[in-house]
Amino acid sequence: MNKTLRPIVFAGTSINHEDAKEILDVEYSRPVFRCDVWKAVKNGYNVIGIIDGIFFDKTAVAHKEITKALKSGVIVIGGCSMGALRASELDTYGMIGIGKIYEWYRDGVIEADDEVAVATNPDTFEPVSDPMVNIRETFNAALDEGIINSDIHDLLMIIVKKTLYSERTYFGVVKNGVRDGVLSPDAGNVLIEYCKEHEVDVKRNDAIAVLKKIKEILEQ
Repeated sequence: MNKTLRPIVFAGTSINHEDAKEILDVEYSRPVFRCDVWKAVKNGYNVIGIIDGIFFDKTAVAHKEITKALKSGVIVIGGCSMGALRASELDTYGMIGIGKIYEWYRDGVIEADDEVAVATNPDTFEPVSDPMVNIRETFNAALDEGIINSDIHDLLMIIVKKTLYSERTYFGVVKNGVRDGVLSPDAGNVLIEYCKEHEVDVKRNDAIAVLKKIKEILEQ
């Protein structure tokens, strides 16, 4: 590791700290919120990774504190969740964006914050709902595999979008689909099993990509 670089990563929801340390053994903090980035800078961290953040229960990390960090020479890398949101907004200022979700926000494929939002355990920050980006990609995969057809896929995505982010789960969406006649009970069971076995966890994949990018920077 470059001895002049002192990294910290804000995570804990899309990937837990134990799994993250298997990839990159650095300092980790809980999901980021307002003032955390500038506090990290004042505490001597000069490589800041933003994966997860809090933006409903607390005030979200500010654009201004990230740009202030960038102007002071700090490397800021983001992707996956809050990191993807802020990187898509601040990449022109020097923030490094990583991953599919960052690219989707950057390119306008997705726009709403609730695409990545989940409810979390207040003590561990682990997710207790499923993010829309994961649900969409998993349902896309189910469509490709012939588990559902395009009409069912589109109707299920309407249900997903109408469901409050904190209540979005594969089970809940499919249950509502069966209730509304979009799926038969048997088809619903098949889809639930598919989601359990073959979830496309875009957020975790992007979190890993952020960690690998930081590792690359530290090894330069």
